[in-house]
Amino acid sequence: MDPVIAIFSLLISYLLGSISFARLIVKLWTGKNVTEFEVGVDGTEDKYKALTIGGNTVSTVLGAKGGMTVGILDILKVVLPTLAFKLLYPDQPAYMLIAAVGGLVGHVWPVYYRFHGGSGFSAIMGGLLVIDWLAVVVSPIAGLLLGMIVFRNIIVANLAWLWLLIPWFWWRTGGDAAHILYAVAVNVLFILAMIPEYKTAMKYKKEGKMIEYGLGNLKSNPMGRGMLKMAKFFKVEIK
Repeated sequence: MDPVIAIFSLLISYLLGSISFARLIVKLWTGKNVTEFEVGVDGTEDKYKALTIGGNTVSTVLGAKGGMTVGILDILKVVLPTLAFKLLYPDQPAYMLIAAVGGLVGHVWPVYYRFHGGSGFSAIMGGLLVIDWLAVVVSPIAGLLLGMIVFRNIIVANLAWLWLLIPWFWWRTGGDAAHILYAVAVNVLFILAMIPEYKTAMKYKKEGKMIEYGLGNLKSNPMGRGMLKMAKFFKVEIK
């Protein structure tokens, strides 16, 4: 692997990933600043500013259509550099994997916006579409069923698909170290991206409002409301 090409793939994908379509779309459609949006704590008068800036945040302002538009654009900004390096260097998948990671890092910590970006779901999907599109279909479904039916926990249902990427790539690639390392990196980066939300959750936990915080977060966007409906269907208790 040529280190110059590796650094270039990381840099160019990071710069593209740093484009915040959430900010641009909300500003274009409403003239407002999406970072000023506040999320309510269910059943209370408490509110806090949006902790991550991405498609879910936009959907709370513009609805599902706006959130979907941002989500697609966020996917594409990672697809393009990842696909480019896959086509340019078909015998060196490491460049493609580095590009996918670079796009995710840019989305979460964008250089143009004081390193305040999104949680990374759409950016991860963008990389996966190029690396192994089947993972985009299988992992979320398997994670959802694992969380709702086996663990009966809505948090697990929401996140398990990321954890499953590690055994998935081990199986799909016959234990290729580069792909497994990519899956591990995605999980580590996502955990780091969620630190602000974790700190806020712990704050409300100390105040005895953990469930209210979680429900407020889920009810604030279409995806969260969809998760609540599925939890109700599977009779999963929110706790």
